[in-house]
Amino acid sequence: MPDIVVMFFLLGLLAGLVKSDLTIPKAAYDTLSLLLMLTIGLKGGMALYGNLGWSIVPEMAAVAALGALIPLVLMPVLRRLVRLSAADSASLAAHYGSVSAGTFAVALAFAEGRDLPVGAEVTLYLVMMELPAIMLAIALYRRYQGSQPGEAISGLWHETLTNRGVILLAGGVVIGTLYGPQEGSKVTELLINSFYAVLALFLLEMGLTAAETLRPLPWRHWRLLTFALVAPPLLSLAGLAVGLALGLPAGSLLILTALAASASYIAAPAAMRTAIPEANIGLAMLASLGLTFPLNVIIGIPLYHQLITWLTN
Repeated sequence: MPDIVVMFFLLGLLAGLVKSDLTIPKAAYDTLSLLLMLTIGLKGGMALYGNLGWSIVPEMAAVAALGALIPLVLMPVLRRLVRLSAADSASLAAHYGSVSAGTFAVALAFAEGRDLPVGAEVTLYLVMMELPAIMLAIALYRRYQGSQPGEAISGLWHETLTNRGVILLAGGVVIGTLYGPQEGSKVTELLINSFYAVLALFLLEMGLTAAETLRPLPWRHWRLLTFALVAPPLLSLAGLAVGLALGLPAGSLLILTALAASASYIAAPAAMRTAIPEANIGLAMLASLGLTFPLNVIIGIPLYHQLITWLTN
């Protein structure tokens, strides 16, 4: 049986496919996404409390390099095999190089539910993979256009670093690291204890949104649909290889593998709309949220766990 939080995603997906009148108001969804981001940051920060050290610097550098490598590899694949325009190729490369906070939350819940050892620094993977991927994809597109990469980067640092996801994740990590589980319990106890409930409702909305993205299924984009299903397992192998090289514990290894296989549907679309307005964000959302996210949540994460168990044993 899938984890109970995944069943909420399936419920939303089914409700959307049968055209139910079930909806979650936008204000409620915004609140859920804010709570989820903040809770992930706080959980990571409290885990880091008293555990910070220079030893995590090489690990963070390797994770950031992985985030930058993915769009570098995907850009020519999307151009030549999927046959997308330069703008759409760069946009998809940024989405798949960047990461999904929803996938992270499900992978974290999966690892915690099975008592897998998880490193205190895993929340930092989100920020370390997201920013290099977006920046490099934009730089590649500007280079293709013949302009200087710096022209794309100059105005984007502020928007990327100050978007709500990064602010809440980074802020939560800082607050949790400063105060720890004991001093911060007055504020954090409610958020941490409600993590699974917030995640379940968030996934319910993600299921509804995924169904809307897939209805009707655009068969004319069969190359993109194939890419969205084939890319995650292949990209997961890159995350798995980096995690094994770093000697990560099983839970951290699972989370890094799932993140490498994931695609952003929050931060990357916002950045692409600003930096590459010519890109069709609908195509990116179809691939990332319509197919890749359900694939990872329903069968990907358990499959990655089985692979890790087989390799580590």
